Amino acid sequence: MKTGGELIVEALKANGVRRVSCVPGESYLAVLDALYDTDIDVVVCRQEGGAAMMADAWGRLTGEPGICMVTRGPGAMNASAGLHIARQDSIPMILFIGQVQRDAREREAFQEIEYRRAFTEIAKWVGEIDDPARIPEFVTRAFAVATSGRPGPVVLTLPEDMLTQKTEAVPARPYQPVESHPGPGQLKQLEALLAKAERPIAILGGTRWSQEAVAQFQAFAERFDLPTGCSFRRQMLFDHLHPNYAGDVGIGINPALAREIREADLVLLIGGRFSEMPSSGYTLLNVPYPQQTLVHVYPDPGELGRVYRPDLAIAASPADFANALAELKPAQPRHRSGRTARMHEAYLTWSTPPETGPGDVQMGPVMRHIEANTAPDTIFTNGAGNYATWLHRFHRFQRFNTQAAPTSGSMGYGLPAAVAAKHLHPDREVICFAGDGCFMMHGQEFATAVRYDLPIITLVINNGIYGTIRMHQEREYPGRVSGTDLTNPDFAAFARAYGGHGECVEKTEDFAAAFERARQSGKPSIIEIRLDPEAITPMRTLSQIRNAN
Repeated sequence: MKTGGELIVEALKANGVRRVSCVPGESYLAVLDALYDTDIDVVVCRQEGGAAMMADAWGRLTGEPGICMVTRGPGAMNASAGLHIARQDSIPMILFIGQVQRDAREREAFQEIEYRRAFTEIAKWVGEIDDPARIPEFVTRAFAVATSGRPGPVVLTLPEDMLTQKTEAVPARPYQPVESHPGPGQLKQLEALLAKAERPIAILGGTRWSQEAVAQFQAFAERFDLPTGCSFRRQMLFDHLHPNYAGDVGIGINPALAREIREADLVLLIGGRFSEMPSSGYTLLNVPYPQQTLVHVYPDPGELGRVYRPDLAIAASPADFANALAELKPAQPRHRSGRTARMHEAYLTWSTPPETGPGDVQMGPVMRHIEANTAPDTIFTNGAGNYATWLHRFHRFQRFNTQAAPTSGSMGYGLPAAVAAKHLHPDREVICFAGDGCFMMHGQEFATAVRYDLPIITLVINNGIYGTIRMHQEREYPGRVSGTDLTNPDFAAFARAYGGHGECVEKTEDFAAAFERARQSGKPSIIEIRLDPEAITPMRTLSQIRNAN
């Protein structure tokens, strides 16, 4: 006879869980008590949104479901930000929510919410466990749903009295991942399309990749002389210094690359949905019938043909598809090397930081220093804002699993993600980029980094405004500033107050020494970079945007 709390933890152990992020609550004390007797790491966070974002980052960097536990009502609603990120970004995650006791439901009891109504839109499945004997069934199903097809978040609610009830239950067993494979006929058809194409391009995105799959696809691109781009915030899927790399297909795309995609005669879209941001507002491919021949490879058949009608639809995970590509051989040597080389050269030019800009701190030289002084396996994280352009455009990703950033554009993600990444890879450097507005969304998780002695480096790029919104505001309503100014703390002092290391950079030439001192401190660090608000993008100032109208 075991309690529901003990059975939950047993099921987590059976499914290989190593770490749980949480904010504690009385509604699931029985689970916390059962965790006391296991070797599962419990990461105590400062806000449920941060805890959920850490779980998302774990799922993003491992392919295993990230596990988050929160209490009912306000705790659950705080966590919904991380749930939404995992849904839009196709990240496996399981959110356990303590729930009111069973005999109090439907009375609007203390902090009661009906989670099926609240979360069905942003979760793959929402379930409530009424009977502790069914815990192994529900938890194993949650792992399977979170990882199969298009991955995503699952919500399981746990009535408080169910967790203390004792029962007999079958031992939990590990879930079995479900793979989907391309058929031999589909591979032959793809081979024929590639043989015919004169201007093909591949665009990689989504999840369910692996380091091996990335290497296999790179070898395929070499054999077929295939220029390859990476979708928005999926840049770690192809080595940016490889001669076949064409650039990132995201916000602020290189116009030369956008033109190449529009003029392509074959687009091989692998793993991604090619939604609004990577498609430049659904303009790179026509909806519903692209003018290019479209091959769409995606693990969930329900997505194939939902927006774009492909000429060849292949329901397969990216990893399984990449493995199958070893069978394909070009019918004859390809003669597209001039086009591929031109596209790669255009990327290298586009990703070279500018030398100058407004103000005393120039982000171009800062990025050049970071590029020259970080290892290829450094993990970069960020949230949302114009500041992220400096990272996405000018950092040349070379290795798989070196990027954790929300394609959903959710602010506050970078710091919790950095905490999770450093927990997962303590031997690798982790650098978080955050704007001043973005950082303050979940800046309290810096305390979590200090508590667990995780020496992440956070660059807070402080321009005193909600930069992206100000940019749009100046474009649409020039000179009419409303709701976008910020008053910020001294971020270096903030870091020291929490027990970390703090630096403030007000001149470009001070960054290198500040960066090295942060490294040598061995502590979680914040380097505040005071950026002139005029430096709103790498190539345009706020005044130029305002005066363009």
